[in-house]
Amino acid sequence: MTVSLHKCAAFLAHSASRAKSIEIRLTHRSPEGVGFKAGRLLALQFVLFLCSAAATAQEITIERVFGPEQPGRYKHPSSLTELDNGDLYLVYYGGEGEYAEDTAIYGARRPAGSKEWTTPQIVADTPMRSEGNAVVWQAPDGVVWLFYVVRYGETWSTSRIKYKISRDGARTWSDSAMLAFEQGIMVRARPIVLNNGDYLLPIYHETGQDREEVGADTTSLFQRYVRDTNVWIETNRVRSRIGNLQPAVVQITDDYLVAYCRRGGGYDGRADGFIVRTESRDGGRTWSEGRDSPFPNPNAAIDFIKLQNGHLMLVYNDSKGRRM
Repeated sequence: MTVSLHKCAAFLAHSASRAKSIEIRLTHRSPEGVGFKAGRLLALQFVLFLCSAAATAQEITIERVFGPEQPGRYKHPSSLTELDNGDLYLVYYGGEGEYAEDTAIYGARRPAGSKEWTTPQIVADTPMRSEGNAVVWQAPDGVVWLFYVVRYGETWSTSRIKYKISRDGARTWSDSAMLAFEQGIMVRARPIVLNNGDYLLPIYHETGQDREEVGADTTSLFQRYVRDTNVWIETNRVRSRIGNLQPAVVQITDDYLVAYCRRGGGYDGRADGFIVRTESRDGGRTWSEGRDSPFPNPNAAIDFIKLQNGHLMLVYNDSKGRRM
């Protein structure tokens, strides 16, 4: 199953689909008079892939959730999780702009059976720092994890990853803790549970100190949470021709995993711009060099997930230059 998006802010996959191959092209256009640059979004949408046994391409639902009228006028990139009680919980970072000093992490809930979302509330805000990408995810033991980026300088290359946890369904949160101390380490995609019970969190190290160019030595990597010891272990780094970032991973067998990554470089279109592919043959402990896949990429986020029926779904911008 391949889904091609021209900028959808977030999506959530539910259960299994009969469809063996679906290709969808969606376009998100900026509000009149508002300039979008480098994938900036002011309106927040999400796509619910309703992949029940009877689902077809015609049953994919697109719903606008929040626009600039809600807290955090600028909203970027959103993350959703379905909690074990059926609630949907959404997070994003918002403020006056991508590099504004007032950004914070906001959370909102759509209770099970309801069509209404609660008003977004700040769930993480580091004093005198700016927040970035946020990821929310509920683990099999019921703990809800919130991973988020904190920027310590003028560019994303100065960022680090913090996290919080919730034991009451994302109603209250722990104090924050630092997951990655090295500058330039960021998060974008949610973790997966490995077959042995460990968690694998896709992360990346962005370099360049440039707001308009992702450095060629930008790399993807993973943090592995070992359940037996409650310790996070970092993997090796995935290097590639023009850099890569924001990996999304799927486990195929106990030993074999595949990840797709956004390409590095600038935000202008380029003829050699492709999604980068890497794989692991030892259960996610080490990763191969990144190679260009056949799929185009305009330096925009992708996602890669396994549905409950075992089908794989890759979501990406089907273009080498259009990021919207």
